[in-house]
Amino acid sequence: MKKGHQVTMKEIAKKLGVSVSTISRALKDSPELHPETKRKIVEMAKEMNYQPNLLAQSLRISRTKTLGVIVPEITSHFFASCISGIQDQANVRGYNVMICQSNEHLELEMANIKTLVATQVDALLISLSRETNHYEHLFELYNREIPFVLFDRVHEDIPVSKITFNDAGGAYQVTKHLLEEGCKRVMYVSGPEDLYISKKRKEGYLKALKEFGIPENESLIKVTDLTTEGNTAVAEEILEMETRPDGVFCMIDPVAVEVLLNWKSKGIKIPQDIALAGFTDNPTSAVIEPSLTTVSQPGYEMGKLAVSHLLDQLDGIASDDPISIVLETTLIPRKSTEIIK
Repeated sequence: MKKGHQVTMKEIAKKLGVSVSTISRALKDSPELHPETKRKIVEMAKEMNYQPNLLAQSLRISRTKTLGVIVPEITSHFFASCISGIQDQANVRGYNVMICQSNEHLELEMANIKTLVATQVDALLISLSRETNHYEHLFELYNREIPFVLFDRVHEDIPVSKITFNDAGGAYQVTKHLLEEGCKRVMYVSGPEDLYISKKRKEGYLKALKEFGIPENESLIKVTDLTTEGNTAVAEEILEMETRPDGVFCMIDPVAVEVLLNWKSKGIKIPQDIALAGFTDNPTSAVIEPSLTTVSQPGYEMGKLAVSHLLDQLDGIASDDPISIVLETTLIPRKSTEIIK
């Protein structure tokens, strides 16, 4: 162990194979625990030279009643819905909210975290940027025992609570819909492959193909960086393929909308030439022509749940042990997949 390293309850918990909340109760001499369990924990704490983090304890006692929120982009309809749910629920619980956006950049995400921690927010709610492909800044938060919850864009290996959608289930629904409409070559347009939602939506896409007896075809999976330039490049690459797909599922609606506009400018008829679907149910998807088949995900509810769980942990109502809350999605068929058979 490095000189000057301050042992945390999380390290004691890992050593003994118990939860952090069990360590916490034992060190507070809780009557709920078996005396032998308490004895082992206290002995291990002494052996590891555990010293209570008095600063963290004082911050928990004298709270600022402020939460920090970091999202990839505030202007996104989905994240705006999440923020609305976060603010409403935080206000009900007597908390204010400080909101930062990473603009999809890892460096800005890290800077946002430092700024919010420096202002002594009580806890953080974080949705990761598209550039986030290493996670030392999150593990540092965890090791410093600063409470935080990840939502929507998460990383599975960070041992904190996560609020996500059934991304695989939603992608399965929309891919199955395209296949049931008569598509034989369905393409998946993914976002950056390190993103949790990219992986999960690919998983659902592949599950639907397998169910219909269609083997995975790498040429029918394309990746965009989610920029307008990247989305347009993918749209044009698809048209240049020797054998085009007859159905395309884009990971999020903004990608699908930009693909649709590019194709329309080149005289491609949707869905007659290629059926198209997205995911997230952005307002634009309902009014564009043709209207876009998509998957609805309740961002407002996600925001409310994320705050409720985080504050329940702070108030000792919920266990400190991380949990995973998964919200369901709903397929919304529209004109972009109405294929005339």
